[in-house]
Order: sequence, then C-alpha cells, then structure tokens
Amino acid sequence: MITLTENAVAGMKAALSRAPEPAEGFRIMVQAGGCAGFKYMMGMESLAREGDVVIETDGVTVFVDAGSQPQIAGMTVDFVTGVESSGFVFDNPNARQKCSCGKSFG
Repeated sequence: MITLTENAVAGMKAALSRAPEPAEGFRIMVQAGGCAGFKYMMGMESLAREGDVVIETDGVTVFVDAGSQPQIAGMTVDFVTGVESSGFVFDNPNARQKCSCGKSFG
C-alpha cells in the first residue's frame, strides 16, 4: 500500500513521543483541495476506523481510509530536514501533477 522510509519512521516516532495526548500512530488521507486538486492530510490517530488499511512499519502504525487507498497506493513517505523547512514528503506514483510545495497533487 504505502512505504515509510527510515527517516519517516524516525520522524513519526519522535512526533508520537512528544504528543500531548497518547496516539497509536498516524492517519494519512487525501482530501479535495490544495493548488493541484487534492491535498494530503496527516495527523495522529489512536484507532482504526471501518474500512481502514492498517500498515505497521518498524513500530509505527499508519491508518489509511478506504477512500484514500486508491489515490495513495504505492506511495512512499519520507521525512526531510532542510535549511528552510523540514517535514514529511510524499512520493506518489498516482499523481499526474504536483504543486511546488509537494503537499498537493492532481
């Protein structure tokens, strides 16, 4: 379904350890919006919902809802640290176009 790089796993573990409320993992989903038509949404999550795919990688759990699954199948999630910004980066083979920030696709 999706692949998490070592850096993504480390970034998720770090975020979970600093979370103000306990969470089991992260939910990744796609919503309409962004400059290219769809945007990625990512947030901490504690429970699977009906229809979710649950992906576990090196102790990190990722939940993906049924509606987002076809749009992110085969995607790789990475975490990059740069001079100007740091964050999660999505490499999605289903994206025909991407905006310059990399957070939305069409």
